[in-house]
Amino acid sequence: MGKEAYDDYKRHLRDREANSQKYLILDCPPDDSSALARQDVYLHTRSVPSSALRVGDLIHLEKNQRVPADLVLLHTSDSSGTCFIRTDQLDGETDWKLRVAVPECQKLEEAALARLDAEIYADSPIKDIHAFIGTFTLNHPPQADGSAESGLSVSPLTVENVLWANTVLAAGSAVGMVVYTGSETRAVMNTSHAETKVGLLDLEINRLAKILCTVTFALSIVLVALNGFRGLWYIYVFRFLILFSSIIPISLRVNLDMGKTVYAQQIMNDSEIPNTIVRTSTLPEELGRIEYLLSDKTGTLTQNGKVLSIPGGDASDSKVEMEMKKLHMGTMSYGFDSMDEVAHQLEVAFGAGDHLQMRKASLSTGAQLATRGRRDMSSRVRDVVLSLALCHNVTPVSNDDGTVTYQASSPDEVAIVTWTQSIGLTLVFRDRTRIDLRTPAGAIISFDVLDIFPFTSESKRMGIVVRDRQTGEITFLQKGADVVMAKIVQRNDWLEEETGNMAREGLRTLVMARKRLGPQLYKDYKTQHHEASVKLEGRNEAMAAVVAEYLEHDLELLGLTGVEDKLQDEVKSTLELLRNAGIKIWMLTGDKIETARCIAISTKLVARNQYIHEIAKLKTSEQVRDQLAFLQSKLDCCLVIDGDSLQLCLNLFKKEFIEIATKLSAVVACRCSPTQKADVARLIRNHTKKRVCCIGDGGNDVSMIQAADVGVGIVGKEGKQASLAADFSVTQFSFLTKLLLWHGRNSYRRSAKLAQFVIHRGLIISIMQAVFSAIFYFAPIALYQGWLMVGYATVYTMAPVFSLVLDRDVNEDLALLYPELYKELTKVRNDLSWTCIQA
Repeated sequence: MGKEAYDDYKRHLRDREANSQKYLILDCPPDDSSALARQDVYLHTRSVPSSALRVGDLIHLEKNQRVPADLVLLHTSDSSGTCFIRTDQLDGETDWKLRVAVPECQKLEEAALARLDAEIYADSPIKDIHAFIGTFTLNHPPQADGSAESGLSVSPLTVENVLWANTVLAAGSAVGMVVYTGSETRAVMNTSHAETKVGLLDLEINRLAKILCTVTFALSIVLVALNGFRGLWYIYVFRFLILFSSIIPISLRVNLDMGKTVYAQQIMNDSEIPNTIVRTSTLPEELGRIEYLLSDKTGTLTQNGKVLSIPGGDASDSKVEMEMKKLHMGTMSYGFDSMDEVAHQLEVAFGAGDHLQMRKASLSTGAQLATRGRRDMSSRVRDVVLSLALCHNVTPVSNDDGTVTYQASSPDEVAIVTWTQSIGLTLVFRDRTRIDLRTPAGAIISFDVLDIFPFTSESKRMGIVVRDRQTGEITFLQKGADVVMAKIVQRNDWLEEETGNMAREGLRTLVMARKRLGPQLYKDYKTQHHEASVKLEGRNEAMAAVVAEYLEHDLELLGLTGVEDKLQDEVKSTLELLRNAGIKIWMLTGDKIETARCIAISTKLVARNQYIHEIAKLKTSEQVRDQLAFLQSKLDCCLVIDGDSLQLCLNLFKKEFIEIATKLSAVVACRCSPTQKADVARLIRNHTKKRVCCIGDGGNDVSMIQAADVGVGIVGKEGKQASLAADFSVTQFSFLTKLLLWHGRNSYRRSAKLAQFVIHRGLIISIMQAVFSAIFYFAPIALYQGWLMVGYATVYTMAPVFSLVLDRDVNEDLALLYPELYKELTKVRNDLSWTCIQA
């Protein structure tokens, strides 16, 4: 209790320190203040602690300052009205996020914001950090001469205009208006107290302690009964309870906690698994009892690492870890070995230079581009690569040492831009309204950014509307997953076949398409889109409908890219060792069946010559029943099932499906949602009553990790969200071998032996006491007095406790060489139950 009270006190000090941090609030200057005073930002500000901030306050933030409340961004020091924030403390992602100031406020001087006659409407607070609905109403828009104009100006506010609390301003300065404070901020609303995980060993000891308490009470009653319930027999019962109290293992909890602390320190100090963190120190023994391992694919079994920094922005010096294995354009296909040919074709296309641009300006572009077959090879390569170089949310940031860092919300985006740079088309400038690219010939081509449609897990695509500054052409570019893009692009006869071929090769696919927009069409779209964007009810649905009506149909299919998922180091040997240790491995992923099947084979998740049974696109209960009947007759196969079929099985035949699936040696579930991953983990736990370990690296794995008995998070390039939510944090999947087979096995063995010793110790002295009392006519007299008993339970028997905490039956090399030792440990009798039988 003292330790917990000290922890609470330290937590209180940290909270008080956070709440007392000072922030600058902008005050409205008096009407008679001078022009110089109105331009001085700091003249009419006051410093207040963060605990005193109220809704409606205007806060001035500097670089590297933490945002104290949820703010609507009104003004930034950057002329484009953008700023970058770091959100690692909010969502665990390490990439910087771009935020945009309200355009009407960005046009004004910072000091004039406090005098602005405007209103902000913000929707009621919700937990979703990726959604915000609001409007900014300017009651009297200012004129160029400083006077106010009559009439309202209403602008939509989205999540791009908001700075959430606990994020950090990464560059420049900014002014924001407080819209949510305290418990209404997204950060506080998403701070949930996860369910406390209790190890099976602790539950067994609790159950055994209850049994021993009952035994103690029964033994006391028996001795009093044998004495004939003479005299004050109920007093004698309590005296016997005190004499036999050593049966109850009170000191065992302290000894086990001490042991767990030692186990956690040994794991974190192991030089062969560096940077491993034990976040839940009560679960080391659970690592020695795992029988099911549920793993994510991307970033866990496969690499998700991308190089984010390019020295000097020079393509010749840049290093690209992402391997673009294939580029397919219908009638042409480039493999990994011919990427230099892509660079050459790109150079040819841009090398034609000025006279091509003059020809395009003089001729009708619609007639030129009506038929793709007429264009030469280099022009088609140019279209695909140019689209990849434009359709993204990457921003190049110059560092103090002269290097250029690409910042984006996803490493995949950075990797694609890095690849286009490696073949000659380099991103040199990007802001909210413009993108500049350097061609292989060294010329700079500029594009105006008119609209951006960011990627979401629901839409599975990302789009952008750009205008070429030289030709004035407006183009809608879009890239995304084949399952959604196939419905948007023009009819073709090769996309579905090629995506299947690439998936069978283990490649991740990305479809690239575009649509030319006339000035009038774009103007009509913009009008309708603005009307939808200022709606307060059903805004997102209305905006999506406008985009689908005007943009997302009959797109020209440009090409298909295939990116290899490189396996992490030593994945094959790790999975083989874990399988030999008796652990059944399931892979849960959001990828296609073909890709997941290929990865399962390449990682040796599927044994050589093992039959792989695929279940996909099930629609009826009869189909499900037939598939389950087949699986029941072939339990030595590997099951590969898609998300829709999995959900149907769980809805109709949950018990039968999980009973059969848990008997299979390997299961691969594809197109799984985060909720499905967590449901599968809970189902296995509840049905088998065995220990389940889940491992992942992304935010979509958090629910699965929290639903498991033991959650392991990998620190990935996309952030630390999974690592922070897990019980154990590692940096590589291969570290799981030593974590389970060595540290887990030792922790379980030591704690079981320690519990056995402490319980035996109490039983021995209690049996001696019972015999002594029986000999002396069942008198409740202590055999050993005072300090002798205390010393027996502490000092005299201290050495075995310390030796058991550090005990090992085999050395580390043997434990890893013979993983069957781990399997034998999970299948032996329960040591604690055996203790009672022995007694």
